[in-house]
Amino acid sequence: MSGPTLRRVLTDAGQPSDLIFLLEDIASACRAVAYEVRNGPLKGNLGLAGSENVQGEDQKPLDIIANDIFVATCTNSPRLAALVSEEIEEVVWLKEPKEGDYLLFFDPLDGSSNLDTNLSVGTIFSIMKVAEDGDRTVLKPGREQVVAGYALYGPATMLVLAAGQGVQGFTLHQGSGIFRLTQPRMTIPEETSEFAINASRHRHWDAPIKRYYDEVTAGRDGPRGRDFNMRWVASMVAEMHRILMRGGVFLYPLDDRNRDKGGRLRLLYEVAPMAMIVEAAGGGATTGTERILDLVPTEPHQRIATVLGSKSEVDHIAALHR
Repeated sequence: MSGPTLRRVLTDAGQPSDLIFLLEDIASACRAVAYEVRNGPLKGNLGLAGSENVQGEDQKPLDIIANDIFVATCTNSPRLAALVSEEIEEVVWLKEPKEGDYLLFFDPLDGSSNLDTNLSVGTIFSIMKVAEDGDRTVLKPGREQVVAGYALYGPATMLVLAAGQGVQGFTLHQGSGIFRLTQPRMTIPEETSEFAINASRHRHWDAPIKRYYDEVTAGRDGPRGRDFNMRWVASMVAEMHRILMRGGVFLYPLDDRNRDKGGRLRLLYEVAPMAMIVEAAGGGATTGTERILDLVPTEPHQRIATVLGSKSEVDHIAALHR
């Protein structure tokens, strides 16, 4: 069987043993979530759970199951001080924080609206460190992330990590339950002719996004001088994985319907981890006006505008905002 294991890759990279332990717990949680997703229809776990999360969004049964799996599995790590989850309103403190302890931020099941139609979903996560003994600050800029990653539950279950060694993709071997390295150096092409945006919100967009959309949909006869393809899966993990594999740009901008909330996607456990991965793969990450990894959150569930992907396209969208 080709490809070193997740543990071997992390060990060879000189990662601290406590961080390897936590990442292996996260991998175990992702394996368990993948199993529940695959068997959701058989267990009657599709549809709505009849409850809402902290953002007022309808929860799916698998949202709750995935969150419970992550909490139960990752609290096994002795250096994990706190959890911040999309599905839990308050920060969950597990111990009195000590300098060097870890903070885990996660969206346990991204794109769960796709479950009933059997489309790809995933998990997004991020790890940061406690700065000093007794420090209970979780509102840290994305540039302080130690590791960012996601799992994709598609035809194959994949785990993608940015952990100081570029971006690496691991695939789950179903027979052994081991993640093995299959994409060792994932990079995003600087140029692209593919974009992902929810075009049904066109009438609500601000002028720079409308201008960008008009440019790329005008094709070779327009100002960009070439044809673009549009994609939209409504799962951030699936959108970003495609961009990592072949390039593209993903946009979820501010508009008239989400402006009062600050945007659609959550900074700490969705956008910042993806921004770290994208930049580590050579891409760009902006709100349109600011670098995402420089933003200091104001609260754990803060939402922001998001543009991620091939650097030349991200830079062009930022220029339109200027």
